[in-house]
Amino acid sequence: MSIKKYSLSAMLLMAFGVSVFTAGFAVGKEKNNRLYELRTYTTLPGRLPALNKRFSEHTMKLFEKHGMKNVAYWIPTDEALKDNTLIYVVSHASQEDADKNWKEFGEDPEWIKVRDASEADGKILAKPPERVFMRITDYSPVR
Repeated sequence: MSIKKYSLSAMLLMAFGVSVFTAGFAVGKEKNNRLYELRTYTTLPGRLPALNKRFSEHTMKLFEKHGMKNVAYWIPTDEALKDNTLIYVVSHASQEDADKNWKEFGEDPEWIKVRDASEADGKILAKPPERVFMRITDYSPVR
C-alpha cells in the first residue's frame, strides 16, 4: 500500500467531508483538467429554506445523475446575504459536458416534478442563477 502526500488544502477539504477524489480534484502532480462552475442563487424573501431542502433532498442527486460532481455548498455569513443566498461549486469533465449536463438536467422529468413541487407555494428564486466557469491554476494548493 502506498502512502499519498496530500496538500494542506486537500487535508482540510477531507476534514470537512469533501473528498478530493469525488470533488474532482487530483492530488499531487497529476494535472486537473476539470471545469468548475461557481453558481450563486438569490432567493425571494423567506425562500432560502425551501431551496436548501430541494438541494439536500433532490437536486444534488440529480446533478450526479447528469454527470455533475458536487464540490461544496455555502451560505454566506454577511448580514445582507445570509437569508437569501446559496453559493456552490459543481464540476464537469469539460465545457461540452457542462452544456450537455445542464441540458439533460433541465429536461429530466424527475427534476421538473421536484422543481414544481418545491414551488407549489411560490417561486423560490428572485433572479436567474449567476454562474462562472473556472479551471484550477497550476499553482493552486488544491489540484
